[in-house]
Amino acid sequence: MFSPDQESHPSKAPVKYGELIVLGYNGSLPNGDRGRRKSRFALFKRPKANGVKPSTVHIACTPQAAKAISNKDQHSISYTLSRAQTVVVEYTHDSNMDMFQIGRSTESPIDFVVTDTVPGSQSNSDTQSVQSTISRFACRIICERNPPFTARIYAAGFDSSKNIFLGEKAAKWKTSDGQMDGLTTNGVLVMHPRNGFTEDSKPGIWREISVCGNVFSLRETRSAQQRGKMVEIETNQLQDGSLIDLCGATLLWRTAEGLSHTPTLKHLEALRQEINAARPQCPVGFNTLAFPSMKRKDVVDEKQPWVYLNCGHVHGYHNWGNKEERDGKDRECPMCRSVGPYVPLWLGCEAGFYVDAGPPTHAFSPCGHVCSEKTTAYWSQIPLPHGTHTFHAACPFCAHQLAGEQGYIRLIFQGPLD
Repeated sequence: MFSPDQESHPSKAPVKYGELIVLGYNGSLPNGDRGRRKSRFALFKRPKANGVKPSTVHIACTPQAAKAISNKDQHSISYTLSRAQTVVVEYTHDSNMDMFQIGRSTESPIDFVVTDTVPGSQSNSDTQSVQSTISRFACRIICERNPPFTARIYAAGFDSSKNIFLGEKAAKWKTSDGQMDGLTTNGVLVMHPRNGFTEDSKPGIWREISVCGNVFSLRETRSAQQRGKMVEIETNQLQDGSLIDLCGATLLWRTAEGLSHTPTLKHLEALRQEINAARPQCPVGFNTLAFPSMKRKDVVDEKQPWVYLNCGHVHGYHNWGNKEERDGKDRECPMCRSVGPYVPLWLGCEAGFYVDAGPPTHAFSPCGHVCSEKTTAYWSQIPLPHGTHTFHAACPFCAHQLAGEQGYIRLIFQGPLD
């Protein structure tokens, strides 16, 4: 017989490998998370392994190669070298691995559908008109089914016919041991932070990952034909805090272990209530300020705190110092007379972006997203890929490029006068 406890819990909780969180969304997509399209995606151990590993290599044009390509039940990667020659690498089932695929396509092989992130966009309609630079089958993550559940990333994903095709124009080459390898058009970039994802984290170096999971220095531009140099001392193994850039969206990988040390939404809500319980006041209107609830994170509330970004003085909304010739963007702080942008403050609700559980004392500039000091300091140092060859620091909660000397500011609240 089952004990009563076993009966209500017939199976243990599934093993979680980790989560992918898309930068630029503060807890959910603008129009809500739906199905495979959401702001964060958890990778769980599958009921049955679906991993694959390379097996036979065919040099086309032989009948076997043609058969391998047309065989819908067999995974394969085709490297087109010229019109006369294609190398096809067949892949066989690997019972020790689980495979997860990420890309823009909504076809069934894609587990996590990712679209281009438009900085600060509040609705998906802003994003649809942009010609996407994210590949339809952008990358795949392979997780070991046994401890320590290592996760590795590879460029390109298998399509509905279980194929990956690298056309004539894609960068590809033969490796020293006679295997083939290549890069995808816009590439898959990865950055592993130094010292893990903690309050001591420092940015690592961006690298490019090949189709076979090898590590290279960056190409001159995103889609240049010439590959970078191979970096043999580094691997494609993801670690807590690794960033994955798909040229149009950047994902943060958090391990299950790492997430267990991250503040929970409950903790963030407690911090919000603590700030509000201190009844900060507007030094001009003397009205009490309060951060709106996590659910109302897009609508400016009448009690919403606002900040002068040059000095950090927190106020309620008022019309003081609005000089018309400054076209309404810059305002003069009534406390210290410094002139600069004046914006509403929003709590950072995506707990996965926090490097510690500290109080929300600092805000990113110019967007006004509020989180802990260590978290603002960390993200302000990270150069995130932008377009095809530039990098800049951005707010993880809305993807706005950071401005000002540091990219963030310490908030100065005024307590109640009673």
